[in-house]
Amino acid sequence: MLYTIAVILVILWLLGVVSSYTMGGFIHVLLVIAIVVILYNIISGRRSG
Repeated sequence: MLYTIAVILVILWLLGVVSSYTMGGFIHVLLVIAIVVILYNIISGRRSG
């Protein structure tokens, strides 16, 4: 579920970059959060596996 949310956040960020519209850097904060969530899922997945 977190991975799905992260993908959606990345897509929203890409749409913001393409349209050259950013809400005061809020989209970029969402991108950073999405990357952190993806990395956390990869790391925790390897540890539990």
